[in-house]
Amino acid sequence: MSLMDQLNKYRIGLAIIGLVAFLAVPFVITDKLLIHLAILGMLYAIVASNWDLTLGYAGVFNFAHLAFFGIGAYTSGILAVKAGVSPWLGILAGGATAALASVIVSIPAIRLRGIYVALLTFACSQLVLLLLLSQPLITGGQQGLTGVPQLQIGDFRFRESPFAHFYLVGFLLLCSTIFLRRLVTSDFGLSLIALRDFEEYAVARGIPLAQQRLLAFLLSSIFPGMAGAVYAHFLIVASPDIFGFSLTTLLLSMVLVGGVATIYGPVFIGVVMTYVSELMASSAWMSDVFGISRGPVRFMFVAMLIVLTMRFFPGGVWGLINQLSSRVRKQKQAAADQHT
Repeated sequence: MSLMDQLNKYRIGLAIIGLVAFLAVPFVITDKLLIHLAILGMLYAIVASNWDLTLGYAGVFNFAHLAFFGIGAYTSGILAVKAGVSPWLGILAGGATAALASVIVSIPAIRLRGIYVALLTFACSQLVLLLLLSQPLITGGQQGLTGVPQLQIGDFRFRESPFAHFYLVGFLLLCSTIFLRRLVTSDFGLSLIALRDFEEYAVARGIPLAQQRLLAFLLSSIFPGMAGAVYAHFLIVASPDIFGFSLTTLLLSMVLVGGVATIYGPVFIGVVMTYVSELMASSAWMSDVFGISRGPVRFMFVAMLIVLTMRFFPGGVWGLINQLSSRVRKQKQAAADQHT
């Protein structure tokens, strides 16, 4: 059996083990708080991994992905509360509205470079927040949009089961990850990498810069919009807190610590960071040890983690895992060559 066949067999085995473990989680973990954090972690992982498409693969310093998440939440919430639209249609509408917003943001953004893209996209995110706050009759203003209906199928209500939201969000994360991995390994993904690393040469070879980056914005906004819609129906509220700087920092840390341009890294770290961040915020010993409130300690921890990762592991956690696995493969190959 060749090394490639062994790797494929190993990956299939890992996928099966991972699927079985995922399906067993609600049966093994009975604590509702931990299940709640797992659901939030998977929703954040969807946003972080899609953010990685523009930030990591396209090399665009885009800070509008949290806005796409919030737009999806408010779109589905408003349609359900104000117009009586089915939440399931609202989830699709959330993805479509986020995609439309991404096109609007990307048109001026793709004409800029570096820090100017970051400033523009961050400003667009804040503009969306201000628009939502300025329409309290529609969006609920500072209080947020309350009364968002929960998801249900027939008489089955999702909030009455510890399994329903967990499996739904897990399925959405799986679809998003498969979509992104196929995207980045396609010709389109290779063109994004070429534009990121050798822009002048790639353009000279006929790769359309504006078109590819616009598509990167568009394709990376659909699942965050849908995730935002599920988020609103899961918490039964669409709150302006979604656009807060703390959540932006947390999502950015998932991308950087997980590994830029890896997709899997932000997915894995997205769940872990959610647990760590929330448990730190609720731990009384943090304030006793540091002598300050729990919130700042959490932000300090996230900032320190980003700095340490960028200093010692620029490729992030997933990059480190790839390095270790590559070293093991080389050692196994060398041992096999010696036997032959």
